Amino acid sequence: MPEIGATLREARMRARIDISDIEAETKIRAKYLRALENEEWGLLPGPAYVRSFLRTYAEALDLDAKLLLEEYKLRHERPSDHDLMPIGSPRRRGGGGRGGPVRHQEPRGVPRGVVVGVVVVLLLGALYLLGRGGGNNGGSASVGTQTSRTTTTRVPASTTKTSTTSSKKQSSSKASSSSRLVRMQVIATGPGPVSVCLVDAAGQARIPGATLQQNSTAGPYRSKSFRLKLGNGNVRLRINGKIRSVPNASPVAFTITRTTFKRVDATTAPDCAG
Repeated sequence: MPEIGATLREARMRARIDISDIEAETKIRAKYLRALENEEWGLLPGPAYVRSFLRTYAEALDLDAKLLLEEYKLRHERPSDHDLMPIGSPRRRGGGGRGGPVRHQEPRGVPRGVVVGVVVVLLLGALYLLGRGGGNNGGSASVGTQTSRTTTTRVPASTTKTSTTSSKKQSSSKASSSSRLVRMQVIATGPGPVSVCLVDAAGQARIPGATLQQNSTAGPYRSKSFRLKLGNGNVRLRINGKIRSVPNASPVAFTITRTTFKRVDATTAPDCAG
C-alpha cells in the first residue's frame, strides 16, 4: 500500500480541493493536515489525535478511513502487552523424555510444623491485644476509620459531564461546518463539447474555462458557494448528491449555494478569460 501521507495528498489534489477548504470542513488546523500529508507525526498532539484527525481527513476525501487507520497502527504504533502474550501455556516436560510417559508432579504443601507455629503466634498476638483493655479499641477504630476515609477518592460527577458536553459540542461543530459546504460535479453529456468556468467562494477558478468532452466528469469540488458559466447546456450538475438539469441555452450561468440554485445573466458571470 502507498504511504499514508501520499495517499491523502494525491486524493486531495486529484479532487482539486485546497487544504483551506478541508480545514473549514473538518475544523482541523491546516498545519496538522499538512503534518498528516507529510507523515510528520511528531507535530501532532499525540497518538489519539493522530487517529482522530486521520479518520476525519480520510472521510472528507471519501477514502477508506478504516484501512488507513489500520495501516498507521501497523507501521507506527507499538503492540500492547496483551498482543505480545503467548497464545498457549508452555508444555510441561515429563520425566520420561520425548515420547515417554508424562509424569505429573503434585504441588508441594507447606510443612505442618510451619502451619502450627503460625497459628500459635497469631493466637498469642490476639490474647496480647485483648489484655491491653478496651480503652485503646476506640482509638484503633478511630484510626482505622480515618485511614479508610483518607484512601477513598471520588471522581467529581462534574468532570464527566464537562467531558461529555465538550465532545458533543465538537461533534456538532464539525457537522455544522460540513453542512455549509457545497459539493459539486460537472458531467458533460454531449452531444458535443462544452466550455466550463467554475469559480469558488474565494474567487479561485476551479475549472478555468476548460472544454469538457462528451461523457467526461470534473470534480467533485467543495466550497461555500460557486459561480458557474457554461458555453451551452450539454451538461448535468451533481450538487450534494442530487442531479440538476441545465436548460439548452448558449451561454448559461448560475450561482450555487447550499440552499439555492439560481440562474443569472450570463453577461455578468465570470468567464475565466486571461
